[in-house]
Amino acid sequence: MSNILEQINQPNDIKKISPKEYPALAEEIRTFLLEHVSQTGGHLASNLGTVELTIALHAVMDLPDDKIVWDVGHQAYTHKILTGRKDLFGSLRQLDGMSGFPKRHESSCDSFDTGHSSTSISAALGMATARKLSGGSEKIAAVIGDGALTGGMALEALNNVSQLQKNIVIILNDNHMSISENVGGMSNYLNMLRVGERYNDLKEDVEHSLSRIPRVGQRLVKKVKSTKDHIKGLFVDANWFNDLGITYIGPVDGHDMKDMMRIFEKAFKIDHPVLIHVKTVKGKGYQPAEQQPSLYHGVGRFDVSAGIVRQQNQVLTYTDVFSRTIVKMAKADEKIVAITAAMPEGTGLNRFQEEIPDRFFDVGIAEEHAVTFAAGLAMQGYKPFVSIYSSFYQRAYDQILHDVCLQNLPVRLIIDRAGLVGQDGETHQGIFDISFLSAMPNMTILAPKDMRELVAALHFTDSIDGPVAIRFGRGNAYVCEQQQEFSYGKSEWIYQGEKLAVIAVGGIFEETSKAVEQLRRDGLNPSFINARFIKPIDCSLVNELLQTHSSILVVEEAVKQGGYGQSIEALAAERRGQAKISVMAINDMFVEHGPVGELRRRLHMDADSIYQTAKEMMQ
Repeated sequence: MSNILEQINQPNDIKKISPKEYPALAEEIRTFLLEHVSQTGGHLASNLGTVELTIALHAVMDLPDDKIVWDVGHQAYTHKILTGRKDLFGSLRQLDGMSGFPKRHESSCDSFDTGHSSTSISAALGMATARKLSGGSEKIAAVIGDGALTGGMALEALNNVSQLQKNIVIILNDNHMSISENVGGMSNYLNMLRVGERYNDLKEDVEHSLSRIPRVGQRLVKKVKSTKDHIKGLFVDANWFNDLGITYIGPVDGHDMKDMMRIFEKAFKIDHPVLIHVKTVKGKGYQPAEQQPSLYHGVGRFDVSAGIVRQQNQVLTYTDVFSRTIVKMAKADEKIVAITAAMPEGTGLNRFQEEIPDRFFDVGIAEEHAVTFAAGLAMQGYKPFVSIYSSFYQRAYDQILHDVCLQNLPVRLIIDRAGLVGQDGETHQGIFDISFLSAMPNMTILAPKDMRELVAALHFTDSIDGPVAIRFGRGNAYVCEQQQEFSYGKSEWIYQGEKLAVIAVGGIFEETSKAVEQLRRDGLNPSFINARFIKPIDCSLVNELLQTHSSILVVEEAVKQGGYGQSIEALAAERRGQAKISVMAINDMFVEHGPVGELRRRLHMDADSIYQTAKEMMQ
């Protein structure tokens, strides 16, 4: 670590450093980020792109009194360094270590917990309104990416900003990207605004040339500046923001700290909303990340000198299995369409996009719209498959209930990253979908135990005339030797034993299977069942188990409240069953970041914990 960065040990230490040293500090921070993220994994490209932007903000603000709200928050690593947390980077995203997102419990300089997109303007506006009510004077800034600005919540917030007219500085970090390349009308509009660079370049050239004319040069420059709004109108139309009552400034070079600091200082003094359009390069300073920003968005450990090497012939992930299967199905059925919300690579639909582009739709960061858009397609006889991560489906709750289930439309909800996902932490664990989907009438929920069953489940949806959700986890796909034909609402017997019946739900099947096999090696003979259908529950199976077994153990990698296990408990109570029922699930809590294996051990949902619980129940 070099001398400049060593001087940053607590909030506002940057003010002890001369602005002349800021460029060198920026390079030191990039080196620091590469060294640490390559060892721990994390969000790399987005953080490399916002180093200068963050330094400029910290230079003109006083934290924690002033407030920065980071949209999503995966670009806040430099912010963490500048607020005294650089010594924690060795534990980044590790269990009990530093989060990869802003966390209020971690530092008072993190003004708002984030992790999902398009929330920053709403939160910052709430803070600005509270400042007005309490008579405060703190500076408040929202940093939002051009991808996040496509989200409906951000547009709702801009509408309210226009109404309330509070002094709030919105910094639009424009790098042409979210995780994948941006799409849609907002992206096209920002592309048009980027033409404003032509105006900025022309203005500087004209002013420089005129200033060199003897005696009259400076007067001519002053005259040009007085008419600059008319000149700018020839090159950039920011009327949409200006018509909302939001002063638009930009585009600004997001790697020119001197210019940004000057603009930020002035913007915080304006008595109404300001939007500063800052252009940055995602992955700045590390050529592989600049060339492939999507690949370097979220990374595991890698060699900085070699870069990320794509492995050939890797073990298939569940996402890969879904990707290959849906393409085959769509080639055989022209009514199948695929929809995602700004994540074609993450959901595996990039393969569909490449091979069947006319039936692929990326709607941007707009999960609510994605679901109702699918409902419209289903209404007209198409078979839409919507692929979104579990934690992001939470944003479309009402659309699933009101627009899909109420009308009993055959929309197929592909729930990727279901269960524990690991190091992104509380905001990304996919542990709530069972609870909120199970309460919806007309909904069928499938939880395949392995890759073969996932393929079968996707094909089986064609026989279901109504909404279907298929949930599967992150990571390598498991293969179970035993496979049985699908029958609607029926679970799958793996072993028929005695005393104890163990029911595994979806992605936790593999871990549960290890525990059951150990019990069998111990000479015990529990029954083992793959739930397969979360809704409807196999009531005949439950009735049989209540009559033939003394105990039932349900294992599900989801929150217990409203989950499959509680449904089994309720059904058993209705049937007045005598069997003891135990549910191994996640208690009423948010699950922190950390490797999935370590989280399972802490939550007592690993194979050893399942084995111990089952053994005690049998004895």
